[in-house]
Amino acid sequence: QVQLVESGGALVQPGGSLRLSCAASGLPFSSYTMGWFRQAPGKEREFVGRITYGSGSTYYADSVKGRFTISRHNAKNTVYLQMNSLKPEDTAVYYCAARARMTNDYNVWGQGTQVTVSS
Repeated sequence: QVQLVESGGALVQPGGSLRLSCAASGLPFSSYTMGWFRQAPGKEREFVGRITYGSGSTYYADSVKGRFTISRHNAKNTVYLQMNSLKPEDTAVYYCAARARMTNDYNVWGQGTQVTVSS
C-alpha cells in the first residue's frame, strides 16, 4: 500500500522553528520527487517547495525562500521540511506529495499536518 504520513505539526510562536517529516512506504522513494504543499483556511492549496530524486535539487516558492529548507533521507524513506522564522501567514495544513520520475503530476498525497503560528 502506497502511503505518505506527515508528522511534526504544532503550535509555534512567530519567529520560531519547526521541522515536519513525511514518511513514505510502498513506493521506490529514491525514484520520486517529493513536494511540500500547504493550504490555509479559505485559501487554495499552494506549492511550498520540492526536492528531486537523484541530485536532490531543491526549489522553493518565493514566500518561503530563505526560511524553509527541504531535505531527504532515502535510506529512511523520509523527506523533511525545516521551517525557520515562522510567520502567522505560514499557518496552514501542510501536505507532502510524491511525483514519479518522468511524470508531471504529484499523484500520492499524505493526510496533512497542522501548523499554527500564533502568539
